[in-house]
Amino acid sequence: MPRGSAVGRCHRTEIAVTEDEGRPVRFTWNGRVYGVRRIIDHWVTLRTDWSPESSAQVPERRHWRVEAGAADARGVYELRHDTPTGRWFLSRVRG
Repeated sequence: MPRGSAVGRCHRTEIAVTEDEGRPVRFTWNGRVYGVRRIIDHWVTLRTDWSPESSAQVPERRHWRVEAGAADARGVYELRHDTPTGRWFLSRVRG
């Protein structure tokens, strides 16, 4: 595998996230609490099915790639926050 490539398992699991000024600081997945140790990347996308005629609120998806860990696990996780609903999802786990 080429250096720098990222392989991960995709998930579409809703998770509970604690935020500080909009940034994730910890999340709970499968009964474990993961503390965010470092934010690696952050980007914003729009839902492809959105149009101004369908809703005045722009349906942003805020993506966070973080290094996080529980007591016995550490890795890189991609979290997604859907701003219209306020829901958070675990999108990807990288080993």
